[in-house]
Amino acid sequence: MSGKPGRSVVVALCVALSLTFLLPVAAAQDKGQVVKIGWIGSLTGDQAVWGQCEFNTVKMLVEELNAAGGLLGRKLEVIGYDTRGDAMEAVNAVRRLTSQDKVVTIIGPNASGQAIPISSILEEMKVPDIATVATNPKVTVVDGKVKPFNFRVCFIDPYQGAVAAGYAYDVLKFRKAAVLYDVADDYSQGLTEFFIKTFTQKGGKIVAKEAFKFGDTDFRPQLSKIKAANPEVIFMPYFFKEVALSANQARELGIKCVLMGGDGWPSEVLLEMAKDAIEGSYIVNHLDFEDPEVQDFKQRYMKKYNRKVELNGYLAHDAFLMFVDAVKRAGSFDPVAIRDALETTDIKGITGRIRIDKNTHNPEGKEAAIIKIVNGNYVFQQKYAP
Repeated sequence: MSGKPGRSVVVALCVALSLTFLLPVAAAQDKGQVVKIGWIGSLTGDQAVWGQCEFNTVKMLVEELNAAGGLLGRKLEVIGYDTRGDAMEAVNAVRRLTSQDKVVTIIGPNASGQAIPISSILEEMKVPDIATVATNPKVTVVDGKVKPFNFRVCFIDPYQGAVAAGYAYDVLKFRKAAVLYDVADDYSQGLTEFFIKTFTQKGGKIVAKEAFKFGDTDFRPQLSKIKAANPEVIFMPYFFKEVALSANQARELGIKCVLMGGDGWPSEVLLEMAKDAIEGSYIVNHLDFEDPEVQDFKQRYMKKYNRKVELNGYLAHDAFLMFVDAVKRAGSFDPVAIRDALETTDIKGITGRIRIDKNTHNPEGKEAAIIKIVNGNYVFQQKYAP
């Protein structure tokens, strides 16, 4: 009887000593573990060309960073999920990335309709997200209150709508404008609201305002009403597929006025689908595609994937830069520490200087680039602020 307790003590001491020696090994293993980051966006559906470019960009940047030694001595891995352009799929993807994959940050999505509903999951799981081209104000702020884990790298709809209206009125000297927009889309509604507000405040007149719903392919009824109103410019704040269809139909109806859009336009696909119909159109964009600052990235992307970079690739590039900068300044991969560092971001990206406002989580003061479609090419006109 007396020998059993003694044996138990010896066993306990051996176990304790074993654990003591194993702890440094475990810590060393943990230090070498791969750090996971997430990406979400459309890999299928109408916006797949953008999502594929975003995901390709992030994968390329992760590979390059790992080849250069990693981040804080750790290798990165990116895990991406297809949202199929659907809000519920975006929510499910974020839930899986945060609870199952244990990512420390998420990049994407590009669409406001997917970026807005993921906020509650991000806050619950305490993981930050950096949206790429999601421009609706509600992505980061609701009722004057900033969402603690939502950030973005792009300027927002009020600014973009005001830029379009200001350029149309002040530079192009248009006084009569029409608007054709997607009534079912947060992005399209936001740009429409602020274009009309700015254009009318400056003294312009909105002679027609017509709506359609996502999925529509025949825009002739709305365009016929717009034609009868005789505008000098038609503002079309929606995405390239519908832009191509409606622009072609507008020209078929004999509408000759200037067309104008936002950052939902730029795509090589648009030029393929509606090259002649959109000739002479103006676009509010996040950057000049021929800016010397972006050429190195363009060339690396082309070399790796043998295709041109879409707009979203540039914003995904800068979102990744924001993440890397935040990790370095935080000195940690803790998601909350990364979030705290993101709030004080001040870096130079390839799309411009990115200074995050702690009260909005938006990059304040980014200038817009005005692009004109000339001979089937996106041609930079000027940087412009309303």
